[in-house]
Amino acid sequence: MNILYGVQATGNGHISRSREVVQKLKELGSTVRVLFSGREPDRLVDVEVFEPYTVLPGLTFQTNKGKIQVLRTASRLHLLRFYRDIFSFDASGIDLIITDFEPISARVARRCRIPSIGIGHQYAFLHPIPMAGANPVSRWVLVNFAPVDISLGLHWHHFGFPILPPIIPHQLSVDRPVDHKKILVYLPFESLTEVKKTFESITAHHFYIYSSENVRQAVDQENLHLRPFSRQGFLNDLVECSGVICNAGFELASEALHIGKKLLVKPLEGQLEQLSNALAITQLGLGDVMDSLDPQRIELWLQRTADPPMNYPDVAGILARWLAQGRWDDLDRLARETWQQTGRQIS
Repeated sequence: MNILYGVQATGNGHISRSREVVQKLKELGSTVRVLFSGREPDRLVDVEVFEPYTVLPGLTFQTNKGKIQVLRTASRLHLLRFYRDIFSFDASGIDLIITDFEPISARVARRCRIPSIGIGHQYAFLHPIPMAGANPVSRWVLVNFAPVDISLGLHWHHFGFPILPPIIPHQLSVDRPVDHKKILVYLPFESLTEVKKTFESITAHHFYIYSSENVRQAVDQENLHLRPFSRQGFLNDLVECSGVICNAGFELASEALHIGKKLLVKPLEGQLEQLSNALAITQLGLGDVMDSLDPQRIELWLQRTADPPMNYPDVAGILARWLAQGRWDDLDRLARETWQQTGRQIS
């Protein structure tokens, strides 16, 4: 089967879970072309498994100091280029288009009348699950940003709908001792200056802070350890740490829960997905939430003990085999059989 796989590259989470599915599909004999959008080509790292791939501008949100900048986002949409890329994209020979909330591939599927499947966290919100910060505009964007024929949402709970568990990197396992003083910090939407100021006063712990903002090499400053993004280095620190502090994106939180790390999230203000994730974390008792970079709130969270690992199954492998079979109508059975492997069945 010849597959075009669209990946929204604005967040590392989309790339991380898509990497797993693409690799499994290739192992099963499918030919996979990948389309990235939403990130400059020179900012894509550790993407060799995706080759051959194309990078296009696509659509993305602009942020500043933990908030979405609406006017700045609107001024940088470049809609003429967006639609030109859709109508000029050569999809000849493609049997199936899969998208992880990537808008160009979704519209290429519609234009060329190719079957399309959406795999990603955002598609879970097409079901009536816990949501926060929703308004008519955000709901319209959610439905129309990357529309597909068949949607497969991912979440930490099924909420009684055909939603699958998170997709976890296959090499993520607990194979080294945990350093209880080590905390992994990934807050890409916050000012690095503010992040450093927040954590430098909490001297009883060591904070490993990953940032692409002016961090080109590892720097150790007393209890702060600044790191440029490195996939393997990041996973190593995730395994060794006792807790994770991050924005309320989906993938990193899922990886932390999978291997039993305590979790503290700060949702991106004005972003429906992150506000809804924070609500779900609270309702499901999966971690703690803070609305601002508050040292006292962080100190209180540091006293918390971690919950047992969630141990999610090999969702990427399950999905790849399901996709290869070409029978994509029974989503309920797929979700039910996947959740059975977690012990949290859909009633």
